[in-house]
Amino acid sequence: MVDQSSASDKPASLTREALLRQAIEQFYFGYRAFTAPPDRILEQRGLGRVHHRILYFVGRNHKISVNALLALLSVSKQALNAPLRQLVEMQLVAMDTAEHDKRVRQLSLTSSGAKLEAQLTGTQMKQLQTVFKQAGADAEEGWHRVMLRLSEQS
Repeated sequence: MVDQSSASDKPASLTREALLRQAIEQFYFGYRAFTAPPDRILEQRGLGRVHHRILYFVGRNHKISVNALLALLSVSKQALNAPLRQLVEMQLVAMDTAEHDKRVRQLSLTSSGAKLEAQLTGTQMKQLQTVFKQAGADAEEGWHRVMLRLSEQS
């Protein structure tokens, strides 16, 4: 089993490479723990993480255009097409024509979609609230800085 101890538990003798490898492993195991609860909920509906990402960002960006969602998620039309169509068919996402341009398709969550998205994201918000409380305000602030810097790398 891989040691999943916190960074504050690290011995001073670890090399820089060992510390970076430890960070990679902690990131992997943290992400696995972060995605496990919503994954179980999604699995019951025959859905996966890509569906959750779509639900989340459509919920956060009411009436987002399909092209804007493609850009936000940084995926191809082919990668988005099947899962988005599935969410529309399941009546979790509504696709309407924009009033300002009939060629633009806008997305919004249906009431069922909003309920599912709230359930999925709610599990993750509870996890973050718990670990941020345990780690303290300085650790939470540091985590936000690290995640911001990582996101700027793409």
